[in-house]
Amino acid sequence: MASSSTTKKAFQSIIIDDEGRACADIPESACQQEPGNFFRHVGSLALSKSADGLIDPKLVLSWLMTSLGAPLALIGLLVPVREAGALLPQLITAGYLRKLQRRKWAWAAGSVVQGLAAAAIGLIAISLTGAAAGWAIVIALTILALARSVCSVCYKDVLGKTIDKARRGTATGLAGSIASVTVIVYALTLSFNLVDRMLLVTGGLFLAGGAWILAGLLFATLDEQAGATEGGKSALKAAWSNFAYLHDDPQLRRFILTRGLLTATALAPPFMIAVGSEAGEGYDRLGFLVLASALASLCSSFVWGRLSDRSSRKVLIFSAMVGAVILAATSWLAYAGTLGGGYILPVLLFGLMIAYQGVRLGRSTHLVDMADKDTRAAYTALSNTIIGLLLLAGGVFSLVANWFGGEIVLAIMAGMSGLAILAALGLEEVQGE
Repeated sequence: MASSSTTKKAFQSIIIDDEGRACADIPESACQQEPGNFFRHVGSLALSKSADGLIDPKLVLSWLMTSLGAPLALIGLLVPVREAGALLPQLITAGYLRKLQRRKWAWAAGSVVQGLAAAAIGLIAISLTGAAAGWAIVIALTILALARSVCSVCYKDVLGKTIDKARRGTATGLAGSIASVTVIVYALTLSFNLVDRMLLVTGGLFLAGGAWILAGLLFATLDEQAGATEGGKSALKAAWSNFAYLHDDPQLRRFILTRGLLTATALAPPFMIAVGSEAGEGYDRLGFLVLASALASLCSSFVWGRLSDRSSRKVLIFSAMVGAVILAATSWLAYAGTLGGGYILPVLLFGLMIAYQGVRLGRSTHLVDMADKDTRAAYTALSNTIIGLLLLAGGVFSLVANWFGGEIVLAIMAGMSGLAILAALGLEEVQGE
């Protein structure tokens, strides 16, 4: 069914300078359905991103497990399980997922499973305490992460088939900005103690579950053309075939190097909070921490998305610059013992989250536009799997912090961001006609 004139007008009002522009790398049939698909992408991704903010393992689940009396060792598993569990399986699953001509069904199913896992965590929060609650939440989060890995490996491929390359960053950026409004409202409610905090956090988990389920149902309505199924091999063969791309494509190697160095922007917040706590900034201000992250997303996601449509390479360079400056400043102020004064740490955390949003949107858009329809899924799976291994290896930073202090870790991460600038300078411009 063709998109309605109202949908087309709304689409053109958002894609201001692209009105009347022909699609560059999707078929004419897909181009006709692009306005409707654009808003389905935005709606599904906005719901999914909202759920991510409501369940944030770095902040929300850490606070929840602490309140439930879970052991510290289990709390420390949250971020590695969430991040690596969403990335590492992708190299294996990509081969099976490429057997699907329409991969929207896999994304929709993964989103529904994430919703059920989030609701399960909500049930755990009201029924268990101590180590039992901790183990149950970690298991539920593992299931959620595995389902997310399926969504991740499929999304860029579906996006590449349904939205033209000049508008993909806009779609993802707009979804991020919309989602941030939900998270800001949630954070403000937490900050002003308008509702009992445990009740609000538990309710947020159920709300996240509903958002993921609704996102899956909406995504299933996408008008996706049947795609190539070559490469639907066994897990082992798919893994070997995907690794071969590293040898064949130097730009892919450089992209993964850049993205690997920029994991510093994802790993740094807990260490910033740690050095801030030592300087007098407590970690009990859950609402403010969530608010800082959401505001950064609101202020930057759409802008980063539009810039990514013009040059994702430059977005990665600028994000690395911001990250390097913020992390270096945090390390220096922590070393000087002046980090705890006034609003210094909140401002620094806000700045880092802006850099982090730039990294996420820049690398996502760059990978989609760098690959073609035959390599997109494999590139995504390979890149995400390698980054998952690096995130697991990032656990060594906890040992470094224990031996030498959090400010040293932040200095190392500032250096990683600096090296990422050099790596990104060698990337090709992939948004050219």
